[in-house]
Amino acid sequence: MNRCFQIHPADNVATLLAAADAGVTLEVLGPVPRRLVLRESVALGHKVALEDIATGESIVKFGARIGHATQPIAGGTWVHLHNLASDLDLRSATLDHQSGAPTDTSSAYV
Repeated sequence: MNRCFQIHPADNVATLLAAADAGVTLEVLGPVPRRLVLRESVALGHKVALEDIATGESIVKFGARIGHATQPIAGGTWVHLHNLASDLDLRSATLDHQSGAPTDTSSAYV
C-alpha cells in the first residue's frame, strides 16, 4: 500500500513516501493513522491535503503555518504552488508549479 506521513497532529497536509496515482488509497502514518484516497497523481515528497481546505485557510505542516490556500483544496488533492501561497517566500508565486523553475527571470543569459 502507498503511504504518506503526517508529522504533527495539527497538520492538514501529509508528505508522500512514493509517487502515487489518482484513485490509490494511501495509508497515512503519524499521530492520526488513517487512510486517504488520492484525487490526482502526486509525486514522491509532495504534499497531499488530509482534509478539505477552504480558500484563505492555513496550510499547516510541521505544526506550523507554511502558507494559505489560494483556492478550495479537497482532501486527497495535491498541495503545491498552483493552490498554495507561501507565507515564507513571496517569490514562490512566480515559480512554475510543475518544475519549480523561476518564471519571473530570463534564462537567456544562463
